[in-house]
Amino acid sequence: QVQVVESGGGLVQPGGSLRLSCTASGNFFSIMAMGWYRQAPGKERELVAVITSGGSTNYADSVKGRFTISGDNAKNTVYLQMNSLKPEDTAVYYCNHVVYYLNYRGQSRRGDYWGQGTQVTVSS
Repeated sequence: QVQVVESGGGLVQPGGSLRLSCTASGNFFSIMAMGWYRQAPGKERELVAVITSGGSTNYADSVKGRFTISGDNAKNTVYLQMNSLKPEDTAVYYCNHVVYYLNYRGQSRRGDYWGQGTQVTVSS
């Protein structure tokens, strides 16, 4: 099927920066959108940023002006550049790819795939 692998998390001091990367591989022929979500302890998973195959982006209000999402459709990869990090950005960050694939009947279908998550900790 489709595998989604994230990298780039870690520990950073407040005000610092991190860059997350995420690549999808497997049996699909097109990407509709790629995004990043996060889940802090005791909280629900929330949208951080999303980018469509056409390049349109959307951000959570809490990260606007600090985070930048970008994508490389040729590499099936999405990036999240995180600057001016705050302790409240601490969470597990999950990558999401929405792709189109062909089922066993040769019909086009849309699938929603998640990475395993990468921990981002902002602390002094």
